Formats: sequence, C-alpha cells, structure tokens
Amino acid sequence: MTRLITRFSQISDRYDAVYCDLWGCLHNGQRPFPEAVEALRHFRAGGGVVLLLTNSPRPKPGVIRQLDLIGVPRDCWDEIATSGDAAQFALFSGAVGRRVWHLGPERDMPFFTETAEDVAQGPIERVALEQAQGIVCTGLFDDKSETPEDYRGRLLMAKVNGLVMLCANPDLVVDYGDRRIYCAGALAQLYTEMGGKVLYFGKPHPPIYDLAARRLERLQMVQPERVLCIGDGIATDIAGAEGEGLDSLFVTAGLAADQFGPAPDTPDAGMLKAFLQKNQITPRWAIGRLH
Repeated sequence: MTRLITRFSQISDRYDAVYCDLWGCLHNGQRPFPEAVEALRHFRAGGGVVLLLTNSPRPKPGVIRQLDLIGVPRDCWDEIATSGDAAQFALFSGAVGRRVWHLGPERDMPFFTETAEDVAQGPIERVALEQAQGIVCTGLFDDKSETPEDYRGRLLMAKVNGLVMLCANPDLVVDYGDRRIYCAGALAQLYTEMGGKVLYFGKPHPPIYDLAARRLERLQMVQPERVLCIGDGIATDIAGAEGEGLDSLFVTAGLAADQFGPAPDTPDAGMLKAFLQKNQITPRWAIGRLH
C-alpha cells in the first residue's frame, strides 16, 4: 500500500542514495523548484548520495550545462545518468547501423559528438532518411508546433525500409514551464503502432538503471534496498523502479497533477488510490511536491 507523506525528511533516513528525476521534480525546464533543491541538499548533508536520473536525450555534459543555465545548484546532486548516455553506448556499438537518420532538433546534435567520461565513441555518419541504416530519435524537429502525426509519412518510409529506431528519450510528453510538449517517446510509440521496431534506453527500461548503478558504485557502495527512485512519471520513473525492485516516491504535482484534486501540493488520498489502481502500480511512497 502506498503511504502519502508531506516531506521527504520523513523517510530520508531509510535510504543511502536516491535516483531523482529532473523535469517535474527538480525543475520545470525554466527554473528549479527551491523546496526540492533544499530537500536534496539536506539529504546530502546527512550522508546521502543524489544521482539525477533523467530521460533527457542529452549526454551528461549537456545536462550539466542545462542545469547550470536554469540555476540548479551543483551542491544538490552528486552524479547524473541520462537516457542519452545509455543510448550512446548502443549507438556507438552499431546497434542501428553506422549510417543513421537523426530525427530530432538541432539542439540535440551534441548527442553524436559529446560523451560522458565512461562512454567510448565509435564511427557514426548522419545521412538522409533514404540512405539510412537506422534511426536515432531524440525528439521532434520542432516540438513547439509539431505533433507525432506530422511524421507518419516519413515513419512509414522508414518502416518499409526495415529501419530500427533508437529512442534516446522514452518520455511521451514533458511540461516546459506551462506548456506540454511531445518527446521522442511519442514518436517511438507511433512507430511501434505502425509496425516499426524500437530500442529504448531510458526509464522504465533496464539499460539506464544499469548505467546508474555503475555510476553510483563509483561514488559509494549502496544496497538496492537503500536506493529510492523519485519521479513524477508513473509509466517511466515509477514503473522503472518497480521493474528494478527499487522503492519509489511518486511526486503527484508533476505530469499527473490534474488527477488528484484542486491542490497539487496536497493530493486527495482517495483520488491517488484510484489513480494507482487504474495504473496497476504501487509506489511505496507518494508526495505532493518534493520538499
């Protein structure tokens, strides 16, 4: 049964490390949430390790720059593992071929050139769809104006050509400030529905958790029962934690905020129970916002 708490400090002493999601938990894409920053700082001050676990298609160095840009202080985290990092291991090993069509915005180009210290690069050539051996999907070309349906024709061509898609971000949508935008996962979902094959590397899939465990181990040896996953994505953060046998803290004021009553900070317990039953998942803990 999920227990609803009001502050992270109520349970923090049960854990030695947290895997904390970014969008919807620590920031909204434009600014950090001060209460969440302080909660993670307090956890670290007590000896806990904070690993930021994100479905961003950007490699770790790019995520660090983004966090710095929007003002997330470096003293509230210890390490980062991204969906982009996990996907790069597969890309550079040739999982979808050496000639790939990049489906994603220009800002994601560092995915092909910039890596974390533990990712070895391999030869990859970006080509037009007609010449591609595979697809690397980091998002929509223009997520401000387009929807996945705008890509149906190109995805049909890719499917007919038997191309495998590497999805660098399994999220379907994300909230950027007050605007909800589509992510790479929405394109991957459409491609799957059309009969295409997709390889996933972010939450809730195992590769990103394997990467997180390796990076956490470099900092501190932590038993799995002492790791807590924090996130607002029921189908990514929470489902992924459950699949890995890890405890989770569901942040209700994120993606599903409209499901729990009029006050995001104080979710209605009955509505929360109904939501979890509908999704057939049981996080150990739930909280309005991380603080």
